[in-house]
Amino acid sequence: MIKVTVWNEGLHEKLSKTVAGIYPAGIHNCIKSFLSSQEDIVVRTATLSDKKCGLSDEVLDDTDVLIWWGHMAHEKVPDKIAAKVAQRVLDGMGFIALHSAHYSKPFKLLMGTSCSLNWREGDRERLWTVNPSHPIAKGVPPFINIPVEEMYGERFDIPEPEQLVFIGWFAGGEVFRSGCCWQRGLGRVFYFQPGHETNPTYHDENIQRIIINAVRWAAPCRKVFNVPTGHSKISPEERLHEADAKKH
Repeated sequence: MIKVTVWNEGLHEKLSKTVAGIYPAGIHNCIKSFLSSQEDIVVRTATLSDKKCGLSDEVLDDTDVLIWWGHMAHEKVPDKIAAKVAQRVLDGMGFIALHSAHYSKPFKLLMGTSCSLNWREGDRERLWTVNPSHPIAKGVPPFINIPVEEMYGERFDIPEPEQLVFIGWFAGGEVFRSGCCWQRGLGRVFYFQPGHETNPTYHDENIQRIIINAVRWAAPCRKVFNVPTGHSKISPEERLHEADAKKH
């Protein structure tokens, strides 16, 4: 079983009637609902208001893949927790950053850049599958039409993606690297752009399929937490016989 934790600020649905009408139980519970329909995935949720933001050491140690959705409260996440999340990724945990999580503290730590971009609310998006052989694109059509989505446009200040799976095109003419993959230490990272809180994007079956695929792709093959990632002085595994050593 793949153990997934879906993290969300949990604020928009409390402050906006529009968001509450689309995601009455919050974006995190919407994502939990469709992930939980998969026999190989078990899901818990966590929010900003939970103790330790719902991301205690015990929770992180029991998480194979962490999904992160944030927007209006990035700075309210303690630096210590963000650093722990980033370290868990280096140790092997998968990390999926959704929509405005490009500005989240853990994602910025993992990228090492500003992660800035251009944006505009309320535009039509066509999401193109540009790497159909990638596991995250399994069962996804050549393109997905999203009637209304927040426009994110280049330049997106991120390291060059190691694998680019999706590109978004917007009715205003902008394009955006909407589905990007990286390896960070022993962990895999996927950034996925669609999912503004005032749009029903996460109710789209194709968007759900992408996130389900991303969970399976990002999951570690085995538990590798607490593997040292620093430098250590070690002794050689093999020693040449003294007589052989003199020949060299």
